[in-house]
Amino acid sequence: MHTYPDLPPSGSRRRPRKAVRAVVAVTAVAAVAVGGAWAAGLGPFAGESGPDPDAVAEAHAFLADWSAGRLPDAAARTTRPDRAEEVLRSFTAGLDIEKPVLTAGKPEEDEESDGHAVTVPFTARMPVTGLGTWAYAAELPLRERGGEWKVDWRLSVVHPRLSGTEKFRLEREEAEPVRADDRDGRALSVAEHPSLGPVLAQLARGRGGGPRGAVQLVDRVTGEVRRTEAAFGSTDVREDDGPLRTTLDARWQAAAERALKRSGGRNTALVALRVDDGEILAVANSPATGFNRAVSGTYAPGSTWKIVTSSALLLKGAVAPDDVVDCPRYLTVGKRFQNVETSAHPGATFRKAFTESCNTAFIGLRGKLGDSELGDVAKEYFGVGQTWHVGVPSYDGSVPVPRDATEKAASMIGQGRVQANPLIMASVTATAVSGTFHQPALVAGTEDTTETRALPPGVVSQLRTLLRATVTEGTARALAPLAGEVGGKTGTAEVSDDQENNGWMVAHRDGVAVACVVEEGVTGGGSAGPVLHALLSAAPRS
Repeated sequence: MHTYPDLPPSGSRRRPRKAVRAVVAVTAVAAVAVGGAWAAGLGPFAGESGPDPDAVAEAHAFLADWSAGRLPDAAARTTRPDRAEEVLRSFTAGLDIEKPVLTAGKPEEDEESDGHAVTVPFTARMPVTGLGTWAYAAELPLRERGGEWKVDWRLSVVHPRLSGTEKFRLEREEAEPVRADDRDGRALSVAEHPSLGPVLAQLARGRGGGPRGAVQLVDRVTGEVRRTEAAFGSTDVREDDGPLRTTLDARWQAAAERALKRSGGRNTALVALRVDDGEILAVANSPATGFNRAVSGTYAPGSTWKIVTSSALLLKGAVAPDDVVDCPRYLTVGKRFQNVETSAHPGATFRKAFTESCNTAFIGLRGKLGDSELGDVAKEYFGVGQTWHVGVPSYDGSVPVPRDATEKAASMIGQGRVQANPLIMASVTATAVSGTFHQPALVAGTEDTTETRALPPGVVSQLRTLLRATVTEGTARALAPLAGEVGGKTGTAEVSDDQENNGWMVAHRDGVAVACVVEEGVTGGGSAGPVLHALLSAAPRS
Protein backbone atom coordinates (compact mmCIF):
# COMPACT_ATOMS: atom_id res chain seq x y z
CA MET A 1 0.00 0.00 0.00
CA HIS A 2 1.27 3.45 -0.91
CA THR A 3 -0.02 6.60 0.75
CA TYR A 4 0.19 10.17 -0.37
CA PRO A 5 1.61 12.04 2.65
CA ASP A 6 -0.33 14.57 4.71
CA LEU A 7 0.32 18.05 3.46
CA PRO A 8 -1.69 21.10 4.51
CA PRO A 9 -3.37 23.20 1.84
CA SER A 10 -1.82 26.32 0.40
CA GLY A 11 -3.75 29.50 -0.03
CA SER A 12 -3.96 31.57 -3.16
CA ARG A 13 -2.43 35.00 -3.28
CA ARG A 14 -3.53 38.18 -4.94
CA ARG A 15 -1.04 40.38 -6.68
CA PRO A 16 -1.15 44.04 -7.63
CA ARG A 17 -2.43 44.54 -11.13
CA LYS A 18 -0.22 45.96 -13.82
CA ALA A 19 -0.81 47.12 -17.33
CA VAL A 20 -1.22 44.37 -19.91
CA ARG A 21 2.04 43.88 -21.75
CA ALA A 22 2.44 43.86 -25.50
CA VAL A 23 1.57 40.53 -27.09
CA VAL A 24 4.42 38.56 -28.58
CA ALA A 25 4.58 35.35 -30.60
CA VAL A 26 5.79 32.32 -28.71
CA THR A 27 6.93 29.02 -30.18
CA ALA A 28 6.68 25.76 -28.30
CA VAL A 29 9.24 22.97 -28.23
CA ALA A 30 8.12 19.40 -27.56
CA ALA A 31 9.50 17.89 -24.38
CA VAL A 32 9.50 14.11 -24.30
CA ALA A 33 10.08 12.07 -21.18
CA VAL A 34 10.60 8.40 -20.43
CA GLY A 35 7.54 6.77 -21.84
CA GLY A 36 5.64 10.00 -21.69
CA ALA A 37 5.61 13.47 -23.14
CA TRP A 38 4.39 16.99 -22.99
CA ALA A 39 3.90 18.69 -26.30
CA ALA A 40 1.94 21.84 -26.97
CA GLY A 41 2.43 24.62 -29.50
CA LEU A 42 1.74 28.10 -28.29
CA GLY A 43 1.57 29.90 -31.58
CA PRO A 44 1.11 33.63 -32.04
CA PHE A 45 -1.64 35.40 -30.14
CA ALA A 46 -3.24 38.34 -31.91
CA GLY A 47 -4.63 41.36 -30.15
CA GLU A 48 -4.39 42.50 -26.56
CA SER A 49 -7.67 40.92 -25.46
CA GLY A 50 -6.36 37.34 -25.27
CA PRO A 51 -4.28 35.72 -22.54
CA ASP A 52 -0.75 37.04 -22.17
CA PRO A 53 1.45 34.57 -24.10
CA ASP A 54 4.09 34.87 -21.37
CA ALA A 55 1.58 33.34 -18.95
CA VAL A 56 0.73 30.55 -21.36
CA ALA A 57 4.41 29.88 -22.01
CA GLU A 58 5.03 29.59 -18.26
CA ALA A 59 2.16 27.10 -17.92
CA HIS A 60 3.51 24.97 -20.77
CA ALA A 61 7.02 25.09 -19.33
CA PHE A 62 5.67 23.95 -15.94
CA LEU A 63 3.94 20.98 -17.60
CA ALA A 64 7.09 20.16 -19.57
CA ASP A 65 9.24 20.14 -16.45
CA TRP A 66 6.72 18.09 -14.49
CA SER A 67 6.35 15.47 -17.25
CA ALA A 68 10.13 15.17 -17.67
CA GLY A 69 10.69 14.69 -13.94
CA ARG A 70 12.45 18.02 -13.51
CA LEU A 71 10.51 18.68 -10.32
CA PRO A 72 12.75 21.40 -8.86
CA ASP A 73 12.42 23.29 -12.14
CA ALA A 74 8.66 22.83 -12.20
CA ALA A 75 8.36 23.95 -8.58
CA ALA A 76 10.46 27.05 -9.29
CA ARG A 77 7.74 28.16 -11.70
CA THR A 78 5.20 28.36 -8.86
CA THR A 79 4.49 30.81 -6.04
CA ARG A 80 5.51 28.16 -3.45
CA PRO A 81 8.63 26.37 -4.81
CA ASP A 82 9.56 24.38 -1.69
CA ARG A 83 6.06 23.16 -1.07
CA ALA A 84 5.34 22.49 -4.73
CA GLU A 85 8.42 20.30 -5.10
CA GLU A 86 7.50 18.32 -1.99
CA VAL A 87 3.95 17.71 -3.18
CA LEU A 88 4.93 16.80 -6.76
CA ARG A 89 7.59 14.39 -5.53
CA SER A 90 5.31 12.77 -2.94
CA PHE A 91 2.48 12.44 -5.44
CA THR A 92 4.72 10.72 -7.97
CA ALA A 93 6.50 8.39 -5.55
CA GLY A 94 3.52 7.64 -3.31
CA LEU A 95 1.33 6.51 -6.19
CA ASP A 96 4.09 4.77 -8.19
CA ILE A 97 3.55 7.15 -11.09
CA GLU A 98 6.03 7.02 -13.92
CA LYS A 99 6.54 9.90 -16.34
CA PRO A 100 3.17 11.56 -16.92
CA VAL A 101 1.75 12.76 -20.22
CA LEU A 102 0.45 16.30 -19.71
CA THR A 103 -1.41 18.09 -22.49
CA ALA A 104 -2.33 21.75 -22.25
CA GLY A 105 -5.73 22.99 -23.36
CA LYS A 106 -6.99 26.38 -24.47
CA PRO A 107 -6.00 29.15 -22.02
CA GLU A 108 -8.61 31.44 -20.53
CA GLU A 109 -8.17 34.90 -19.04
CA ASP A 110 -9.98 35.95 -15.87
CA GLU A 111 -12.18 38.76 -17.16
CA GLU A 112 -12.16 40.51 -13.78
CA SER A 113 -8.39 40.44 -13.35
CA ASP A 114 -7.39 43.09 -15.90
CA GLY A 115 -5.14 40.54 -17.54
CA HIS A 116 -3.32 39.52 -14.37
CA ALA A 117 -4.85 36.04 -14.01
CA VAL A 118 -4.91 33.24 -16.57
CA THR A 119 -6.13 29.64 -16.32
CA VAL A 120 -4.69 26.89 -18.51
CA PRO A 121 -6.63 23.61 -18.39
CA PHE A 122 -4.73 20.41 -18.99
CA THR A 123 -5.31 16.68 -19.24
CA ALA A 124 -3.10 14.28 -17.30
CA ARG A 125 -2.32 10.67 -18.15
CA MET A 126 -0.52 9.16 -15.16
CA PRO A 127 1.06 5.73 -15.80
CA VAL A 128 0.83 3.75 -12.54
CA THR A 129 3.64 1.19 -12.57
CA GLY A 130 2.45 -2.28 -13.49
CA LEU A 131 -1.24 -1.37 -13.47
CA GLY A 132 -2.28 1.08 -16.15
CA THR A 133 -2.93 4.74 -16.82
CA TRP A 134 -4.93 7.08 -14.61
CA ALA A 135 -6.40 9.92 -16.68
CA TYR A 136 -8.02 13.11 -15.42
CA ALA A 137 -8.43 16.83 -16.14
CA ALA A 138 -7.08 19.70 -14.03
CA GLU A 139 -6.26 23.40 -14.29
CA LEU A 140 -3.21 25.61 -13.83
CA PRO A 141 -4.00 29.02 -12.32
CA LEU A 142 -1.40 31.65 -13.16
CA ARG A 143 -0.94 35.13 -11.75
CA GLU A 144 1.36 37.99 -12.58
CA ARG A 145 3.45 39.54 -9.88
CA GLY A 146 6.28 42.01 -10.29
CA GLY A 147 6.18 41.60 -14.07
CA GLU A 148 6.63 37.81 -13.82
CA TRP A 149 4.08 35.03 -14.32
CA LYS A 150 3.95 32.11 -11.90
CA VAL A 151 1.71 29.10 -11.34
CA ASP A 152 -0.40 30.09 -8.32
CA TRP A 153 0.38 27.04 -6.18
CA ARG A 154 -2.37 25.05 -4.53
CA LEU A 155 -2.92 21.32 -4.09
CA SER A 156 -5.60 21.28 -6.79
CA VAL A 157 -2.88 22.04 -9.34
CA VAL A 158 -1.89 18.37 -9.06
CA HIS A 159 -5.45 17.02 -9.01
CA PRO A 160 -8.74 18.88 -8.50
CA ARG A 161 -9.72 16.62 -5.54
CA LEU A 162 -6.41 16.80 -3.70
CA SER A 163 -6.96 19.02 -0.65
CA GLY A 164 -6.00 19.64 2.94
CA THR A 165 -8.61 17.10 4.09
CA GLU A 166 -8.35 14.43 1.38
CA LYS A 167 -5.45 12.61 -0.22
CA PHE A 168 -4.85 9.66 -2.54
CA ARG A 169 -3.84 6.10 -1.71
CA LEU A 170 -2.75 3.29 -4.02
CA GLU A 171 -3.96 -0.24 -3.26
CA ARG A 172 -2.50 -3.23 -5.11
CA GLU A 173 -3.64 -6.82 -5.45
CA GLU A 174 -1.16 -9.07 -7.19
CA ALA A 175 -2.27 -12.01 -9.33
CA GLU A 176 -0.64 -14.82 -11.24
CA PRO A 177 0.85 -13.80 -14.61
CA VAL A 178 -0.75 -15.15 -17.75
CA ARG A 179 0.74 -18.23 -19.35
CA ALA A 180 1.57 -17.43 -22.95
CA ASP A 181 3.04 -19.16 -25.99
CA ASP A 182 4.62 -17.69 -29.10
CA ARG A 183 3.19 -18.12 -32.59
CA ASP A 184 4.69 -21.63 -32.89
CA GLY A 185 3.67 -22.87 -29.46
CA ARG A 186 6.93 -22.13 -27.64
CA ALA A 187 6.41 -21.07 -24.03
CA LEU A 188 7.16 -17.42 -23.25
CA SER A 189 8.36 -16.46 -19.81
CA VAL A 190 9.64 -13.34 -18.12
CA ALA A 191 12.62 -15.35 -16.88
CA GLU A 192 13.81 -15.97 -20.45
CA HIS A 193 12.47 -12.74 -21.97
CA PRO A 194 12.62 -10.08 -19.22
CA SER A 195 11.18 -7.21 -21.22
CA LEU A 196 8.00 -9.20 -21.85
CA GLY A 197 7.10 -8.57 -18.21
CA PRO A 198 4.90 -5.52 -18.87
CA VAL A 199 3.45 -7.13 -22.02
CA LEU A 200 2.45 -10.38 -20.33
CA ALA A 201 0.98 -8.43 -17.41
CA GLN A 202 -1.13 -6.43 -19.84
CA LEU A 203 -2.21 -9.58 -21.66
CA ALA A 204 -3.17 -11.09 -18.31
CA ARG A 205 -5.47 -8.16 -17.61
CA GLY A 206 -7.13 -8.78 -20.94
CA ARG A 207 -7.96 -12.28 -19.71
CA GLY A 208 -9.27 -11.07 -16.39
CA GLY A 209 -6.04 -11.92 -14.61
CA GLY A 210 -2.85 -10.09 -13.85
CA PRO A 211 -2.30 -7.41 -11.24
CA ARG A 212 -5.22 -5.36 -10.00
CA GLY A 213 -5.37 -2.17 -8.04
CA ALA A 214 -7.02 1.17 -7.48
CA VAL A 215 -6.24 4.81 -6.74
CA GLN A 216 -8.54 5.85 -3.91
CA LEU A 217 -9.42 9.22 -2.45
CA VAL A 218 -9.30 8.91 1.34
CA ASP A 219 -9.79 11.08 4.41
CA ARG A 220 -6.42 12.34 5.64
CA VAL A 221 -7.26 11.68 9.29
CA THR A 222 -9.41 8.54 9.35
CA GLY A 223 -8.25 6.87 6.14
CA GLU A 224 -11.89 6.34 5.16
CA VAL A 225 -12.31 5.79 1.42
CA ARG A 226 -14.35 8.60 -0.10
CA ARG A 227 -14.28 7.38 -3.69
CA THR A 228 -12.27 5.30 -6.15
CA GLU A 229 -10.57 7.54 -8.68
CA ALA A 230 -9.22 4.81 -10.95
CA ALA A 231 -9.49 1.01 -10.97
CA PHE A 232 -7.08 -1.30 -12.79
CA GLY A 233 -7.47 -4.92 -13.77
CA SER A 234 -10.59 -7.07 -13.88
CA THR A 235 -12.32 -8.89 -11.06
CA ASP A 236 -13.91 -11.26 -13.57
CA VAL A 237 -11.20 -13.92 -13.62
CA ARG A 238 -11.75 -16.59 -16.27
CA GLU A 239 -11.27 -20.30 -15.84
CA ASP A 240 -7.85 -21.51 -16.94
CA ASP A 241 -8.22 -22.38 -20.61
CA GLY A 242 -4.55 -22.95 -21.30
CA PRO A 243 -1.73 -20.71 -22.47
CA LEU A 244 -2.57 -17.65 -24.52
CA ARG A 245 -1.27 -17.97 -28.08
CA THR A 246 0.43 -14.73 -29.17
CA THR A 247 1.87 -13.51 -32.46
CA LEU A 248 5.32 -13.19 -30.86
CA ASP A 249 8.26 -15.24 -32.08
CA ALA A 250 10.50 -16.45 -29.24
CA ARG A 251 13.55 -16.32 -31.53
CA TRP A 252 12.91 -12.71 -32.53
CA GLN A 253 12.15 -11.82 -28.93
CA ALA A 254 15.42 -13.33 -27.72
CA ALA A 255 17.34 -11.48 -30.43
CA ALA A 256 15.61 -8.24 -29.44
CA GLU A 257 16.50 -8.70 -25.77
CA ARG A 258 20.16 -9.20 -26.67
CA ALA A 259 20.17 -6.26 -29.10
CA LEU A 260 19.04 -3.87 -26.36
CA LYS A 261 22.41 -4.37 -24.69
CA ARG A 262 23.96 -2.37 -27.55
CA SER A 263 22.23 0.81 -26.37
CA GLY A 264 24.85 1.62 -23.74
CA GLY A 265 22.46 1.36 -20.80
CA ARG A 266 20.11 4.06 -22.10
CA ASN A 267 16.34 3.72 -22.02
CA THR A 268 15.53 1.91 -25.26
CA ALA A 269 12.50 0.37 -26.94
CA LEU A 270 11.99 -1.58 -30.13
CA VAL A 271 9.29 -3.42 -32.04
CA ALA A 272 9.47 -5.94 -34.88
CA LEU A 273 6.36 -6.85 -36.90
CA ARG A 274 5.42 -8.65 -40.08
CA VAL A 275 4.89 -6.45 -43.11
CA ASP A 276 2.12 -8.49 -44.69
CA ASP A 277 -0.27 -8.69 -41.71
CA GLY A 278 1.03 -6.46 -38.88
CA GLU A 279 1.55 -9.35 -36.46
CA ILE A 280 4.09 -8.35 -33.81
CA LEU A 281 7.12 -10.62 -33.55
CA ALA A 282 9.00 -8.87 -30.74
CA VAL A 283 8.46 -6.09 -28.19
CA ALA A 284 11.45 -5.13 -26.09
CA ASN A 285 12.13 -2.42 -23.53
CA SER A 286 15.16 -1.47 -21.49
CA PRO A 287 14.80 -1.29 -18.57
CA ALA A 288 12.66 -4.40 -18.78
CA THR A 289 10.33 -3.58 -15.90
CA GLY A 290 7.77 -0.82 -15.66
CA PHE A 291 6.40 1.19 -18.55
CA ASN A 292 5.92 -0.47 -21.95
CA ARG A 293 7.42 2.46 -23.86
CA ALA A 294 7.66 0.48 -27.11
CA VAL A 295 3.87 0.35 -27.42
CA SER A 296 2.56 3.08 -25.14
CA GLY A 297 5.35 5.65 -25.20
CA THR A 298 4.94 9.08 -26.75
CA TYR A 299 7.93 10.48 -28.59
CA ALA A 300 8.69 12.93 -31.35
CA PRO A 301 9.71 10.51 -34.15
CA GLY A 302 12.20 12.94 -35.68
CA SER A 303 13.38 12.25 -39.21
CA THR A 304 11.91 8.73 -39.36
CA TRP A 305 8.66 10.69 -39.87
CA LYS A 306 10.03 11.86 -43.23
CA ILE A 307 8.66 8.56 -44.57
CA VAL A 308 5.17 9.96 -44.02
CA THR A 309 6.13 13.47 -45.15
CA SER A 310 7.64 12.03 -48.34
CA SER A 311 4.50 9.99 -48.92
CA ALA A 312 2.37 13.12 -48.67
CA LEU A 313 4.60 15.00 -51.11
CA LEU A 314 4.83 12.10 -53.58
CA LEU A 315 1.09 11.39 -53.45
CA LYS A 316 0.24 14.82 -54.83
CA GLY A 317 3.18 15.00 -57.23
CA ALA A 318 4.64 17.94 -55.30
CA VAL A 319 8.16 16.56 -55.68
CA ALA A 320 9.97 13.75 -57.48
CA PRO A 321 13.10 11.92 -56.27
CA ASP A 322 15.32 13.58 -58.89
CA ASP A 323 14.02 17.13 -58.34
CA VAL A 324 16.62 19.55 -57.02
CA VAL A 325 15.71 20.95 -53.61
CA ASP A 326 17.43 23.51 -51.42
CA CYS A 327 19.35 22.09 -48.41
CA PRO A 328 21.08 24.96 -46.59
CA ARG A 329 22.63 24.64 -43.14
CA TYR A 330 19.90 26.74 -41.53
CA LEU A 331 16.35 27.80 -42.26
CA THR A 332 14.37 30.20 -40.09
CA VAL A 333 10.62 29.81 -39.78
CA GLY A 334 9.83 31.61 -36.53
CA LYS A 335 12.81 29.77 -35.05
CA ARG A 336 16.04 28.58 -36.60
CA PHE A 337 16.04 25.00 -37.85
CA GLN A 338 19.26 23.23 -38.77
CA ASN A 339 20.55 19.93 -40.05
CA VAL A 340 22.41 17.45 -37.88
CA GLU A 341 25.96 18.73 -37.45
CA THR A 342 24.79 21.82 -39.42
CA SER A 343 25.53 20.05 -42.70
CA ALA A 344 24.52 21.50 -46.06
CA HIS A 345 24.04 19.89 -49.49
CA PRO A 346 23.96 22.50 -52.27
CA GLY A 347 22.13 21.33 -55.38
CA ALA A 348 20.83 18.20 -53.65
CA THR A 349 18.06 16.13 -55.17
CA PHE A 350 15.06 15.12 -53.08
CA ARG A 351 16.56 11.62 -52.99
CA LYS A 352 19.74 13.08 -51.48
CA ALA A 353 17.72 15.14 -49.00
CA PHE A 354 15.96 11.95 -47.86
CA THR A 355 19.04 9.75 -47.62
CA GLU A 356 21.07 12.43 -45.79
CA SER A 357 18.02 13.45 -43.74
CA CYS A 358 18.15 17.13 -44.65
CA ASN A 359 15.77 18.96 -42.33
CA THR A 360 15.95 22.29 -44.14
CA ALA A 361 15.01 20.70 -47.48
CA PHE A 362 11.88 19.13 -46.05
CA ILE A 363 10.93 22.31 -44.21
CA GLY A 364 11.47 24.25 -47.43
CA LEU A 365 8.78 22.08 -49.06
CA ARG A 366 6.16 22.87 -46.40
CA GLY A 367 4.26 25.15 -48.77
CA LYS A 368 3.54 22.15 -51.01
CA LEU A 369 1.23 20.70 -48.34
CA GLY A 370 -1.91 22.14 -46.80
CA ASP A 371 -1.93 22.65 -43.05
CA SER A 372 -3.93 19.46 -42.39
CA GLU A 373 -2.50 17.41 -45.24
CA LEU A 374 0.31 15.69 -43.34
CA GLY A 375 -2.07 14.54 -40.61
CA ASP A 376 -4.64 13.46 -43.19
CA VAL A 377 -2.10 11.28 -45.03
CA ALA A 378 -0.85 9.80 -41.74
CA LYS A 379 -4.39 8.85 -40.76
CA GLU A 380 -5.83 7.79 -44.13
CA TYR A 381 -2.86 5.75 -45.42
CA PHE A 382 -0.87 4.80 -42.31
CA GLY A 383 -3.64 4.51 -39.69
CA VAL A 384 -1.82 6.92 -37.35
CA GLY A 385 -4.21 8.62 -34.96
CA GLN A 386 -6.97 6.05 -35.43
CA THR A 387 -7.85 3.67 -32.61
CA TRP A 388 -5.80 0.48 -32.68
CA HIS A 389 -6.75 -2.74 -30.88
CA VAL A 390 -3.34 -4.32 -30.45
CA GLY A 391 -4.25 -6.67 -27.59
CA VAL A 392 -2.64 -4.45 -24.93
CA PRO A 393 -3.07 -0.72 -24.25
CA SER A 394 -1.28 1.29 -26.90
CA TYR A 395 -0.68 4.87 -27.93
CA ASP A 396 -1.70 5.19 -31.56
CA GLY A 397 -0.08 8.48 -32.54
CA SER A 398 -1.05 12.10 -33.01
CA VAL A 399 -0.51 14.56 -35.86
CA PRO A 400 -2.42 17.73 -34.91
CA VAL A 401 -3.06 20.48 -37.42
CA PRO A 402 -0.21 22.96 -36.85
CA ARG A 403 -1.13 26.14 -35.04
CA ASP A 404 1.37 28.36 -36.81
CA ALA A 405 4.08 28.37 -39.46
CA THR A 406 6.79 27.30 -37.02
CA GLU A 407 4.85 24.27 -35.89
CA LYS A 408 4.09 23.31 -39.49
CA ALA A 409 7.81 23.48 -40.27
CA ALA A 410 8.56 21.28 -37.26
CA SER A 411 5.92 18.71 -38.21
CA MET A 412 7.56 18.19 -41.61
CA ILE A 413 10.55 16.64 -39.78
CA GLY A 414 8.67 14.76 -37.06
CA GLN A 415 8.93 17.42 -34.36
CA GLY A 416 6.48 19.92 -32.87
CA ARG A 417 3.37 18.09 -31.73
CA VAL A 418 3.83 14.97 -33.89
CA GLN A 419 3.93 12.00 -31.52
CA ALA A 420 4.69 8.31 -32.13
CA ASN A 421 6.52 5.30 -30.67
CA PRO A 422 8.39 2.24 -32.01
CA LEU A 423 5.13 0.34 -32.63
CA ILE A 424 3.81 3.18 -34.78
CA MET A 425 7.04 3.69 -36.67
CA ALA A 426 7.49 -0.03 -37.36
CA SER A 427 3.94 0.00 -38.75
CA VAL A 428 4.67 3.15 -40.80
CA THR A 429 7.69 1.39 -42.32
CA ALA A 430 5.65 -1.74 -43.09
CA THR A 431 2.94 0.35 -44.76
CA ALA A 432 5.47 2.29 -46.82
CA VAL A 433 7.07 -0.85 -48.31
CA SER A 434 3.84 -2.84 -48.78
CA GLY A 435 1.43 -0.02 -49.63
CA THR A 436 -1.21 -1.31 -47.23
CA PHE A 437 -1.74 -0.60 -43.54
CA HIS A 438 -2.33 -3.63 -41.31
CA GLN A 439 -3.32 -2.97 -37.71
CA PRO A 440 -0.53 -4.33 -35.50
CA ALA A 441 -1.56 -7.13 -33.15
CA LEU A 442 -0.09 -9.22 -30.33
CA VAL A 443 -2.87 -11.81 -30.36
CA ALA A 444 -4.89 -13.10 -33.27
CA GLY A 445 -8.48 -12.01 -33.75
CA THR A 446 -8.25 -8.54 -32.22
CA GLU A 447 -10.94 -6.10 -33.28
CA ASP A 448 -9.98 -3.83 -36.19
CA THR A 449 -11.96 -0.60 -36.54
CA THR A 450 -9.39 1.22 -38.69
CA GLU A 451 -10.18 2.43 -42.18
CA THR A 452 -7.31 3.22 -44.53
CA ARG A 453 -6.48 3.53 -48.21
CA ALA A 454 -3.69 1.79 -50.10
CA LEU A 455 -0.71 3.79 -51.30
CA PRO A 456 -0.39 3.84 -55.10
CA PRO A 457 2.18 1.32 -56.43
CA GLY A 458 4.28 4.14 -57.90
CA VAL A 459 4.62 5.83 -54.52
CA VAL A 460 5.47 2.50 -52.83
CA SER A 461 8.21 1.88 -55.40
CA GLN A 462 9.68 5.34 -54.79
CA LEU A 463 9.60 4.88 -51.01
CA ARG A 464 11.34 1.50 -51.23
CA THR A 465 14.05 3.02 -53.41
CA LEU A 466 14.55 5.91 -50.97
CA LEU A 467 14.76 3.58 -47.96
CA ARG A 468 17.22 1.29 -49.70
CA ALA A 469 19.39 4.23 -50.79
CA THR A 470 19.50 5.50 -47.20
CA VAL A 471 21.20 2.23 -46.22
CA THR A 472 23.58 2.01 -49.19
CA GLU A 473 24.59 5.66 -49.39
CA GLY A 474 22.94 7.63 -46.57
CA THR A 475 22.60 7.97 -42.81
CA ALA A 476 21.51 4.34 -42.25
CA ARG A 477 24.83 2.93 -43.45
CA ALA A 478 25.16 1.07 -40.14
CA LEU A 479 22.87 -1.54 -41.72
CA ALA A 480 24.75 -1.78 -45.02
CA PRO A 481 26.83 -4.87 -44.04
CA LEU A 482 23.68 -6.93 -43.49
CA ALA A 483 22.71 -9.50 -46.10
CA GLY A 484 19.53 -9.00 -48.08
CA GLU A 485 17.64 -5.99 -49.39
CA VAL A 486 17.61 -3.85 -46.27
CA GLY A 487 15.94 -0.46 -46.29
CA GLY A 488 16.05 2.04 -43.45
CA LYS A 489 15.71 5.58 -42.15
CA THR A 490 17.39 7.34 -39.24
CA GLY A 491 15.96 10.00 -36.98
CA THR A 492 17.34 12.48 -34.48
CA ALA A 493 14.57 13.98 -32.37
CA GLU A 494 15.02 17.08 -30.24
CA VAL A 495 13.67 16.76 -26.71
CA SER A 496 14.52 19.89 -24.73
CA ASP A 497 17.40 22.22 -23.99
CA ASP A 498 18.23 20.11 -20.92
CA GLN A 499 18.30 16.71 -22.62
CA GLU A 500 20.25 15.10 -25.43
CA ASN A 501 18.38 14.19 -28.60
CA ASN A 502 16.62 10.86 -28.90
CA GLY A 503 18.06 8.53 -31.53
CA TRP A 504 15.76 6.64 -33.93
CA MET A 505 16.10 4.09 -36.68
CA VAL A 506 13.55 2.10 -38.67
CA ALA A 507 14.30 -0.68 -41.13
CA HIS A 508 12.80 -3.55 -43.11
CA ARG A 509 14.14 -6.85 -44.46
CA ASP A 510 12.57 -10.14 -45.55
CA GLY A 511 9.02 -9.04 -44.83
CA VAL A 512 9.73 -7.74 -41.32
CA ALA A 513 9.69 -4.07 -40.27
CA VAL A 514 11.52 -2.90 -37.15
CA ALA A 515 11.79 0.38 -35.24
CA CYS A 516 13.96 1.46 -32.32
CA VAL A 517 14.26 4.58 -30.18
CA VAL A 518 17.16 5.24 -27.80
CA GLU A 519 16.43 7.99 -25.33
CA GLU A 520 19.18 10.62 -25.28
CA GLY A 521 21.02 8.60 -27.91
CA VAL A 522 22.14 11.83 -29.63
CA THR A 523 21.90 10.48 -33.21
CA GLY A 524 19.89 7.69 -34.76
CA GLY A 525 22.75 6.16 -36.70
CA GLY A 526 25.06 6.21 -33.70
CA SER A 527 22.65 4.86 -31.08
CA ALA A 528 19.70 3.01 -32.64
CA GLY A 529 21.81 1.81 -35.57
CA PRO A 530 23.91 -0.68 -33.56
CA VAL A 531 20.78 -1.99 -31.84
CA LEU A 532 18.98 -2.76 -35.10
CA HIS A 533 22.15 -4.14 -36.66
CA ALA A 534 22.48 -6.56 -33.74
CA LEU A 535 18.78 -7.48 -33.97
CA LEU A 536 18.78 -8.17 -37.72
CA SER A 537 22.09 -10.03 -37.49
CA ALA A 538 20.70 -12.47 -34.93
CA ALA A 539 17.03 -12.79 -35.90
CA PRO A 540 15.88 -15.69 -38.09
CA ARG A 541 15.42 -15.05 -41.80
CA SER A 542 12.50 -16.41 -43.73
